Amino acid sequence: MAPQLSSWYGLEKLCRLSNARHFGKTLRMEQVDYQSLIEHYEGCLERHGDTHLGVDWPNPHDAATRYRVMLELLGADAQQPGVSLLDFGCGTAHLWQYMQEQGSSDLRYIGLDASSKFVELSQQKFPGVEFHCLDALADAAPLPEVDYIVMNGVLTEKRGMTFDAMWEYTQRLLERVFPAARRGLAFNVMSKHVDWERDDLFHLPFDQLAAFLRQRLSRHIRFRADYGLYEYTTYVYREPR
Repeated sequence: MAPQLSSWYGLEKLCRLSNARHFGKTLRMEQVDYQSLIEHYEGCLERHGDTHLGVDWPNPHDAATRYRVMLELLGADAQQPGVSLLDFGCGTAHLWQYMQEQGSSDLRYIGLDASSKFVELSQQKFPGVEFHCLDALADAAPLPEVDYIVMNGVLTEKRGMTFDAMWEYTQRLLERVFPAARRGLAFNVMSKHVDWERDDLFHLPFDQLAAFLRQRLSRHIRFRADYGLYEYTTYVYREPR
C-alpha cells in the first residue's frame, strides 16, 4: 500500500502545482479577442457558402467523422427518444443534417451560434428546429438546459490570438456552458502530438486540460484520440459512465 499512497499524494501535489501554473495567469476578457474567431467563420461562409469549407472544415469526410465522435458522447442515450442535445456553435446546422441522414432525428436538437448570419441561414434551412443567437460570454441570458451539449470546432482555431488568450477564452467558455448540460459535454481541440503545429490552431496539452476540468467542472472525463485526425475530443460527464 505504501507505494500506492506515495503515488497518490505525489499525484495530488503534481495537480496542485499544475493548477498553480496553468490557472495563475488570468487575462481580462477585453484582452481576449474572440470576436476575431466569429468574424473568421463569417468570412468562410461568405466565400464558400453552406459547405464544409463555409465552416472551415477541409473536407466532408473528416467533418462527418467529427459529427460521429461528437454524438458518441451520448452512448446508449442516443437511442432514447426525447433526449435533448444543444449544438453549441452550430454554424449552418450540418450536425442536424448528419443526424437526420443517420436516423438520429428522434433526439431533440437545439442549435446555438454567436453569429446571426449562421443562425438565420440555419433557420431558413430547418424552420421547425429551435435555434438561438447568443454570445455566451457577452450575454448573461441563460443557455437552454439540455441533457447533452456538443461544441464541435468551437475551440480548434485561435487564429491571431495568443495561446494564453485562447486558453483563457476556453476556460471561461467551458465554465459558462457546462452548467447547462444535465449529463455531459463534448468538445474538440487540436492535439500536441503531431509532426508540426500550426500557429493559427489551438494545440492544447492533455494534462493542462485535465487539471482544469478536474478542478472546475468534473473528474469524470474521457479523451478521444482514436479517430484518425490531428485533434482530440473530450467528453465531460456529470456522473461515472
